[in-house]
Amino acid sequence: MEYRLVIGDKRWSSWSLRAWLAMRQAGLPFREIAVGLRRPDTRAQALRHSPAGRVPVLLVGEEAVWDSLAIIEYLAEAHPQAGLWPADRMARARARSVAAEMHAGFAPLREHCSMDLLERRPMAGLPEAVAADVRRIIASWRDCRRRYGSPGPFLFGAFTAADAMYAPVATRFRTYLPDLAPYGDDGTAKAYAEALLALPAMAEWEAGARAEAAAGLAPASG
Repeated sequence: MEYRLVIGDKRWSSWSLRAWLAMRQAGLPFREIAVGLRRPDTRAQALRHSPAGRVPVLLVGEEAVWDSLAIIEYLAEAHPQAGLWPADRMARARARSVAAEMHAGFAPLREHCSMDLLERRPMAGLPEAVAADVRRIIASWRDCRRRYGSPGPFLFGAFTAADAMYAPVATRFRTYLPDLAPYGDDGTAKAYAEALLALPAMAEWEAGARAEAAAGLAPASG
């Protein structure tokens, strides 16, 4: 069965990136369907594919699965061989915990440092609520790497859905906070973010964002 993934502009759509990256890393073929964001008809476009009126949406035959984490859970069940969650039970529980924390939390960081893949705007300081989010993310990354990450460069060694959930944060740090040391990083978070950004799939996503911008599919700023 062919998968179709409905996504927003690659420059901005952090939730689309999460589902897209999980599928790319899992080696699952799919066809992209683009919905332009920040346009008068954005919601109408999305409603053509999902009753939620948001992206991303995974289309499986006549059925729709929406929300990044729901898409990931569907794919993990449908393709257990893809290893989207760690094999070890406690590592898997921790991966789900940090993924859910990302899914539900960090609103100040999202609002103050929205994903803009093509920008570089280092910030000299942050409001305390945003700084607290950054410190928490750094501490969580460090703890996962210390407990479970020794076999590889990602949170649980090999790439998992937890890494897909945090990939947009790595892009936010690159855009706004290239130096994480003031927020408690001992180098672990920097190395982990660099490993995420070095993935060929991330380079492919960024190339897509640049192609969209060059084609005039996204405004020059925002």
